[in-house]
Amino acid sequence: MATPQLKQTPLNAAHRRMGARMVDFGGWDMPVQYPYGTIEEHLRTRTHAGLFDVSHMGEIDVRGRDAIAFVNRVTSNDASKLVDGQAQYSALTTPEGTVVDDLLVYRFAEDHLLLVVNASTTPKDWEWIRSHKQDEAVELKNMSAEYCQLALQGPDALRILQTLTDLPLSEIKYYHFREGAVDGVPSIVSRTGYTGEDGFEVYAAAERAEQLWDRILEAGRFGETDGVMPCGLAARNTLRLESAMALYGNDIDETTTLLEANLGWICKLGKGVFIGREALARQKEEGVKRRLVGFEVTERGIARDHQDVLVNGERVGQVTSGSPAPYLKKNIGLAYVPVEFAGAGQEIQIDVRGRAVGAQIVPTPFYKREKKQSAGSHQPSAKTQ
Repeated sequence: MATPQLKQTPLNAAHRRMGARMVDFGGWDMPVQYPYGTIEEHLRTRTHAGLFDVSHMGEIDVRGRDAIAFVNRVTSNDASKLVDGQAQYSALTTPEGTVVDDLLVYRFAEDHLLLVVNASTTPKDWEWIRSHKQDEAVELKNMSAEYCQLALQGPDALRILQTLTDLPLSEIKYYHFREGAVDGVPSIVSRTGYTGEDGFEVYAAAERAEQLWDRILEAGRFGETDGVMPCGLAARNTLRLESAMALYGNDIDETTTLLEANLGWICKLGKGVFIGREALARQKEEGVKRRLVGFEVTERGIARDHQDVLVNGERVGQVTSGSPAPYLKKNIGLAYVPVEFAGAGQEIQIDVRGRAVGAQIVPTPFYKREKKQSAGSHQPSAKTQ
């Protein structure tokens, strides 16, 4: 049987020229790391700046007089609270209150919203959203192929990007965005990210991706010891895990509810009818039976995805995300455990290839950047992958 053709972002050739190691990521040919290595990419993002190609993400355009009402019915957060130029983290939920996908909702106008969904779930999300359209006056369009998306993250991100745009970046608050030119390219500049750092995501026409990629690297003094560094999927994963941001397919999916995943803050039960509301309201009243928790490994060993979680030798759950944390210099992870074992300080063990390795439940996020007293400097809390 022939191997299915992998999808490519507009930056595929650029990644290969730079020596990136490419992998199949949900049907996409993506850079997992560059020659510098995952740890260096991770640390450079924490201390200076990292540049990520996230052009594989999906974009679904919603227009029409019922745009807000429609999005409110198919997502869990309250889109009616958005103002023009603001975004919110939300989720598509099943009637059972579990997660079809997590996403960002951008409001451009009362009759125009943009949904940014995960790459591997874009076809599924598109069909889900389209199939749940009723008699609302909305026009839906899958525009994923028309966009590139670059994420510039880290404490130097604002300074670097500001050299390429006249937009007043310091005035853009967290989870807000502006439209304007970046290096002369019409763009959407959003103060969002998936690393736990301050930073921006730049959306533009797909054919301008290489121009923006090259210019941001140039402006960030790529190649110098404190310059911007291109980063792959591996560093993006360890950065988001240190910041305890959920990864769809690992920490949340169609078997986990928003309340179990500690995402009740994007579950607005009081806004009115939405898919999954009744199930979530019932679960909130009855109480969840399990909860997603963070843990640190206290003995020698590294917890990995899908390993069993033990209490007194008995299996009580499974690691959903586990990895070394390069900046914190610890081994950490996320797992679902019964609520009676979910408290901070609870001793657990991780079954690492047949060996019970000690660990302890700890508060999350594991890493939280220092807040700066400047406009728009807000601690990141969540983002899609």
